[in-house]
Amino acid sequence: MSDYHQISISGMLVFIIVLFFGSCQVSEDTVDENGPNPPVNQSQNNQNASNNINLAQVQQAPNQQQSQQFSSARLGTTSNRPEYDTIQPPVPPPARNRIQVALLLDTSNSMDGLIDQAKSQLWKMVNELAKATKEEEAPQIELSLFEYGNDWLSSEAGYIRKVGRLTIDLEWISDKLFKLTTNGGDEYCPWAIRDAAGILDWSDNPNDLKIIFIAGNEPFAQGPVTVRQACERAKEKGIIVNTIHCGGYDEGIRDGWGDLAACTGGKYMNIDQNEKVVHIPTPYDDEVLALNKKLNDTYIGYGSKGSSYKEMQVANDASAGNYSSANTRTRAFYKTKKNYSNTSWDLVDATEKDYDGFMKGVETKELPEEMQKMSKEEQKEYVDQKRTERQELQKELKTLEQKVDAYIVEKRKEMAEGDTKNTLDNVMMDAIRKQAEDKGFKF
Repeated sequence: MSDYHQISISGMLVFIIVLFFGSCQVSEDTVDENGPNPPVNQSQNNQNASNNINLAQVQQAPNQQQSQQFSSARLGTTSNRPEYDTIQPPVPPPARNRIQVALLLDTSNSMDGLIDQAKSQLWKMVNELAKATKEEEAPQIELSLFEYGNDWLSSEAGYIRKVGRLTIDLEWISDKLFKLTTNGGDEYCPWAIRDAAGILDWSDNPNDLKIIFIAGNEPFAQGPVTVRQACERAKEKGIIVNTIHCGGYDEGIRDGWGDLAACTGGKYMNIDQNEKVVHIPTPYDDEVLALNKKLNDTYIGYGSKGSSYKEMQVANDASAGNYSSANTRTRAFYKTKKNYSNTSWDLVDATEKDYDGFMKGVETKELPEEMQKMSKEEQKEYVDQKRTERQELQKELKTLEQKVDAYIVEKRKEMAEGDTKNTLDNVMMDAIRKQAEDKGFKF
């Protein structure tokens, strides 16, 4: 056999091997801790086949199943392509009463206003939820975040990404929300709902409140997953789906945004995504912000997350403040609530129930530098001191919150439009309050 033919055969073998292992890698990357993507009908398979996705495209665009396997190095980022984190927040602890909310936000090109409203009003929403009680106890609030309709995401995954699982770590969710960017694309709402209902760790307790909010502006029933399939998946888990059309009310009805809400006992709403949210300043804002800064100083970071989470806490304050002082003010008030717990990185929260028992499992190198040179007795005294400082600051902030709430009530009476604007926070809270009361929660 000639040298030419030997080289040709060798080259063909190399090509086949590369093709084989490349296919294995794509299959491997499409499974995460939640298992493979839930099965869909044959039309989805036909749709995926027609997309002609190659290996490079899949590697560059992680979906919600792929996000934990992809590193930013593999994403091949360009100047405007977002880099997706690979780490999820901690799994929430068991709780007797829970309010679980998954936000599914359209991040296609036309949705900058929607994302801005979500960023500016997240802490207002969770602060209102934290005022709820059931059986004289505050519920555990868990939040999850999805984005959909973004061309940077994998078409094989329906241009959908699970940004974060259901978690009580709302600082983590806030940080990722502020990093969302818009681009593209095709909005497959039923597919996004089916994924959120299928892969999140929803409570098995029928008395817990489980809600999906999905917001967008294109016709609802796009993509290979049907409204009926999405409805059945949500109803299996006892999830209420509320739909929010970004545009006219009648237009949203014509585009099918009311169908899935009706199917799951949810509410159809509409908003003007470009409406500017009303932020009401108060005479107490400067005092609140000063106390908030002191409150941040009472957090003692420990372990691998300690320093980065302290930095995230301050950064989220700054991001909220970019919208208004009222936004930072609301964040400060939420830090006084039982739901604002940071046991995974803050020693004060982590040692609240059993200081000695917890500290037995913490190595000296995991403590902040200022504590590493202290004796055991000095360490305990230091943590107790920070705990006392925090309790005093929280008490002052709670008093100011009452004054702020009373001031805003009076101010709204003076305003022609008040707080009745058709914005994301208003329609979401109207829905949540009614649905929470149906589950026995009180505000």
